[in-house]
Amino acid sequence: MTVLRAAGPPVAVGLAGLALWEATVRLGRVASYVLPSPSAIAEQFWVNRTVVLTAGLASGTNALIGLLAGATLGVLVALAVSRLRLLSEVSVPLAALVNALPIIALAPVLNNMFDAASSVPRRIVVGLVAFFPVFVNTLRGLRQVQPIHRELMDSYAASGWTFARVVRLPGALPFVFTGLRQASSLAVIAAVVAEYFGGLQDGLGARITSAASLTAYPRAWAFVVGACLLGLVFYLATLLLERLAMPWRTGQTP
Repeated sequence: MTVLRAAGPPVAVGLAGLALWEATVRLGRVASYVLPSPSAIAEQFWVNRTVVLTAGLASGTNALIGLLAGATLGVLVALAVSRLRLLSEVSVPLAALVNALPIIALAPVLNNMFDAASSVPRRIVVGLVAFFPVFVNTLRGLRQVQPIHRELMDSYAASGWTFARVVRLPGALPFVFTGLRQASSLAVIAAVVAEYFGGLQDGLGARITSAASLTAYPRAWAFVVGACLLGLVFYLATLLLERLAMPWRTGQTP
């Protein structure tokens, strides 16, 4: 009942929006190259469901590998720089600079550095995009240490690694997962956009550009829907992982 109460309003609004979209296209006689109707997109999605699934797996693999690499690097770098206050303050602007690198400029350069059949450039792009939100949020969480906890660990003569493992990392978990939630959706976006600039033509981004170049706009939108669903899967998987890692935040028992 709680799930229905929470999911009901957004589902109702979404269905109403789709109905309004369909009516606008049909009654307004909007050309398909301007805005395809939801029914036409759904038809193309069903017809090309196998291709959408195959392309989604390719893009999802790149997004997952890049997300794991970027998130791991973000946590490790945050742990390292948080030991020194000056270093942590300097590292945030540098990380923001890396995050500001546009995918549209970075992806072609990386594609030229690797083999044309390599997926490494796309995964590097995803890793760089995922690194920033995880790093910044983790660093913020590592700073949230209660003085009494620090004094307790000092009284036990705990090493720096023990202090980080027992106190700082568990306390920073909510911040880490906040960064992961942000990075999960960004990883899919980065993986799809990076596919626009050469390399293997096996992902959703390549399918979107190919369909659009052939003026098959309903089919292009069907692949866009596939990308949206992939991003939703990544986000929900992150929420599930957060619930498993911190059951006390949802009222569950370990």
